[in-house]
Amino acid sequence: MTDKQEMQEIFSKKVRAGRRTYFFDVRSTKAGDYYMTITESVKDVTDEGVSSYRKHKIYLYKEDFSNFKEAFEQVSSYIIAEKGEAIISDKKFEKKE
Repeated sequence: MTDKQEMQEIFSKKVRAGRRTYFFDVRSTKAGDYYMTITESVKDVTDEGVSSYRKHKIYLYKEDFSNFKEAFEQVSSYIIAEKGEAIISDKKFEKKE
């Protein structure tokens, strides 16, 4: 398997969330096993109208799936229990001058 083939996505799902997009990708290791990458991509637009994207990525391997899923579910449940499912604010905070 070449390095280029290793970097290709096996399976992918995209979640749009306002200016953010989340990518859940399955990739293959050199040994042929699978792992997941989760990428957050945020679109930024300058005052001149030039678009760019900031990306943050995490890698998850099968041995970590169970612990990750459990922690995600606990934190999600806590937030919903404390604050409900309604969105409190979608507004971008303005810079104070």
